[in-house]
Amino acid sequence: AMLRLRLLTWDVKDTLLRLRQPVGESYAAEAQAHGLWVQPEALSQSFQEAYGAQSWRFPNYGRGQGLSSQQWWVDVVKQTFRLSGVHEDRVLTLMAEKLYHDFCSSRNWEVLPGASETLSRCCQRGFRMGVVSNFDNRLENILSQCNLRHHFEFILSSEDVGFTKPDRRIFEKALRLGGVPPEQAAHVGDDYTRDYRAARAVGMHSFLLRAAGQGVEPEVPPEHILPTLGHLLALIEK
Repeated sequence: AMLRLRLLTWDVKDTLLRLRQPVGESYAAEAQAHGLWVQPEALSQSFQEAYGAQSWRFPNYGRGQGLSSQQWWVDVVKQTFRLSGVHEDRVLTLMAEKLYHDFCSSRNWEVLPGASETLSRCCQRGFRMGVVSNFDNRLENILSQCNLRHHFEFILSSEDVGFTKPDRRIFEKALRLGGVPPEQAAHVGDDYTRDYRAARAVGMHSFLLRAAGQGVEPEVPPEHILPTLGHLLALIEK
């Protein structure tokens, strides 16, 4: 039976957009511009450590603790470099501010294959569309820069809403904005817990984007798996 869907909500990172290169390579290039040679692999590892510690201390970009997300990210970048052996405050500040702004544009983000076409076709079919993403408030600008913003009626970032997926409240807000009951909505994302299971927990349909060979949790039936975004409409309309 064809699903009677009226609203589609979308994750962003690794669903619609991905980084053009590993974080460590972007950071190493910025260091090099300041005459510093730091291994990209070391920076990638330091980034994971700094990002993890910051997320644990100040969840959702420090929104509940009075930090701005810009300050949150600047601290992550500085700590990443410190863990990789760079300690000069003036340079750390310059690099951190520059990288914060670089990650706000299509310089560092690219659209995943098939994403633009799939979004266009969904809009043509008359679906209402929105974004539900654990992201800071740069998200709307990034989507504009990557020429995807116009597909969506609303953009919900966790920083703006105050809740991160898998919290049901961010999905409930999307349903309110879309004006549909959960059984007429579906969420598309690449994360089993934050996207697939979280959307289903509020009664929405959900599709899990999984490239071939990525492995899938046993609870996900094959008709909920998207090997590529291009498979979405066929699954919805069959």
